[in-house]
Amino acid sequence: MKRLWKFRNNRKLQSSLVIDFLLFILFFIMLIIVLRFTVPLGINYMVSKEGDTDLGLDVVTAHDYIADWKQGGGIELDRLQQSGGWLELLDANRQVEQVVGDKKDSLYTYSEAELYDLLANDADQTYYYSITAVDDPADTVKYLIVKIPRELISISVVDDPSISRIVSLLLFIAISSILLLVFVYSYWIARRIKKPLALILDGLHEMIAGNYNTRLSISAEKEFNLIGETFNYMADVIERATYEKRIAQESKQRLMMDLSHDLKTPITSIHGYAQALVEGRVEDKLRQNKYLFYIYNKSTQMTRLIQNMLELFKVDATDFTPHVERTEIGEFLRERIADVYDDVERNGLLLNFSVPDHDVYAQYDPELLGRVIQNLIANALLYNPAGTHLRVELVDDDQEVRIEIADTGIGIPKELWATIFDPFVRGDQARTHTGGTGLGLAIALKNTEKMGGTLTLRSGDEESSIFTIHLKK
Repeated sequence: MKRLWKFRNNRKLQSSLVIDFLLFILFFIMLIIVLRFTVPLGINYMVSKEGDTDLGLDVVTAHDYIADWKQGGGIELDRLQQSGGWLELLDANRQVEQVVGDKKDSLYTYSEAELYDLLANDADQTYYYSITAVDDPADTVKYLIVKIPRELISISVVDDPSISRIVSLLLFIAISSILLLVFVYSYWIARRIKKPLALILDGLHEMIAGNYNTRLSISAEKEFNLIGETFNYMADVIERATYEKRIAQESKQRLMMDLSHDLKTPITSIHGYAQALVEGRVEDKLRQNKYLFYIYNKSTQMTRLIQNMLELFKVDATDFTPHVERTEIGEFLRERIADVYDDVERNGLLLNFSVPDHDVYAQYDPELLGRVIQNLIANALLYNPAGTHLRVELVDDDQEVRIEIADTGIGIPKELWATIFDPFVRGDQARTHTGGTGLGLAIALKNTEKMGGTLTLRSGDEESSIFTIHLKK
């Protein structure tokens, strides 16, 4: 049974309906056959019983005399001759070829119209006629006619109320059986279609109610299974989009809270020092310069934070389109490292720079990639002490191009690896005096993804932090 149901799942709806219709036709034919052999037999039996006529003959049709005619005699053929009847064998031209019995008329040739008239067996005919075809060794058509005196044949119509009631009952049963078969077929087809449609409708109601984890399991024809698979795919997309929307909303709220925190602290400090200077509470020249320098540093930090925020919003915008082209990347990387080399020396880091001697081509946007490299190196300079080894290496693989920026510094705690690329997450887990905005790695990740690449973090045996930029060739 399971195999049949599985086979039904692989069938098209049209095929199933055709098969069901053929089964309906088969049952209908069987019903007609049963009615054919029950209703007429009952009527014939009752008519013969009510007629109660003894003809002296058990048979009156030509077909029933074929066996006796071929054998040259028999009980029925003898009774026919005793009653004054006889047999005639006609050839293909309807001419009498053989007579069995005492022929009492002078017809030896029949026309086609004449035969039709005689076989009507009107009440004014002298003889009762019955005809049948017989086999002939010469493969020619021959006919056997039986003729019986008309007075021996009584054709009557029985008009009995009891018989009429029985006939009506049998006809009612026949019609009821046909209607019942049609109803069962219609119900079965409607149920086959309604059941999967009800499941789909229930699933849609669940989705409207916000239950996006709803999934359909349909066991029906191929079309319904495809609808179920499409519904489940749609539910997956909606559920994933809803989850991402919720995460984005939470991230946005966290971003605004972090931004407010990072702006409030320096603004409060700037306001306090500026108020002290304006009110003339600081007369010492050295302290005045110290307050002005502090105000300058805090305003610079705020400017950098706002610039990073604008850049993050710009890259994250849906209408932002990077200018990605397949370009040689080795010389580009040399220029970017030359731009930051003075900062590396000033912070006391030891640089190890490696680029292949041959040309290396990759798909990237120079502006976005330059910002990624700048942010990664800036993080290394900001959080690591002097004497830290900084490695920048370009690797040309068969499938991709990698830029590795690694250092042997303090590293990033493993518990922050899952969120290190989120906005306002810092490697020191605190908002310290280092001046970092917490947006550098978030911007670096967005820029890399906009170029069709990926940015990953790992650690090695000697290097605590290894950032890898993966670009398509």
